[in-house]
Amino acid sequence: MMRRLPVYLLIDTSGSMKGEPIESVKVGLDSMVSTLQHDPFALESVHLSLITFDKDVTLLFPLTPIDEVVIPEIKTPDFGPTHLGKALELMCQRIDAEFIRNTPAAKGDWLPVCLVMTDGKPSDIMVFENMVQEISRRRFGQFIACAAGPQADVSALKKLASSVYKLENLDSDSFIKLFQWVSSSIDDCNRSQGIGSDSAELPPPPSEINLVL
Repeated sequence: MMRRLPVYLLIDTSGSMKGEPIESVKVGLDSMVSTLQHDPFALESVHLSLITFDKDVTLLFPLTPIDEVVIPEIKTPDFGPTHLGKALELMCQRIDAEFIRNTPAAKGDWLPVCLVMTDGKPSDIMVFENMVQEISRRRFGQFIACAAGPQADVSALKKLASSVYKLENLDSDSFIKLFQWVSSSIDDCNRSQGIGSDSAELPPPPSEINLVL
């Protein structure tokens, strides 16, 4: 049985993402999925799951082979809180349910890859702080935190990941570049784990994405 590379995408769909920003995210996601579906190496192992979060946290689809992934309609409310903590909690629950661990008889999944993207800050502070501790206790092949737009709270994301990336604009071209870069990161992680390394260095981001120092 081919070993899977689980990839979890956590996407902010709060009211500030309504309209052009969320439509641009959808374009970027479609572009990323198309790229991975044309990569023979990714087709063998990448499984994708998509979670959205606003006042509600929604599992749009569980881990699914990349060749079967179709990005569904993504809805945003007019206003309301940003429950990032609960989204992280759901992701951890899904990993616990879906992740195939090594056994004496067979190898399990590769370490999971996670992308968290938000244009704001977590509203569920206590849950978020608890999940920061939970995430720190887990092992990931990559954990990518992206602050999208000028209102994104970089300090909160820095609690989740050692490196935070800032996307200045919320147009479709910027999101295409973001998700193409994520697909490259997935590919690099896939190949590095395939040769026995737990994780890979992220490839250099495009000019639209800045590493926050």
